[in-house]
Amino acid sequence: MARIPGLLQTETYARTLIGGHCPPLDEETVEERVAARLERQSLLTRRPLAALNFVLYEAALRGPHVDKEQLLHILEQGRRGILTVQVLPFHRANPTSLTGPMVLLETRDHERLALSEGQSVSQLTDDPGVVSSHTERLSMIRAVALSPAESARFIERMVEAL
Repeated sequence: MARIPGLLQTETYARTLIGGHCPPLDEETVEERVAARLERQSLLTRRPLAALNFVLYEAALRGPHVDKEQLLHILEQGRRGILTVQVLPFHRANPTSLTGPMVLLETRDHERLALSEGQSVSQLTDDPGVVSSHTERLSMIRAVALSPAESARFIERMVEAL
């Protein structure tokens, strides 16, 4: 299932996802995890700023727990100029783009890492072959996704329709 990345989640959306865990979590654990997720969002304001780029599949934006507040939050983050958001509409998706979430990272020392996420397992690796494969896949996805400006207009239309 497609979802909004943690760095772009509102507290309400994060609480809904974490609180809906199976098997259920106790309230204290939910609170701890929500607080940790929101704390990680300090990456968006810390110095030096990190360059962040997100490609969101339309399914994530139309998810059952995505509300107007969440969509406006994504727009606001994009407008702050510290990150870019691109939307991959349903009609532009290809098999390459639908193989699951991934994250590409580059450290201050220019070490490149790839994070692959699955339902119950995540893998962080610096293996050059995996990093290269993820980089190529991301390039293909970004080539067919809407531009940041088109993406903002796409999300704005979604907000208006709510």
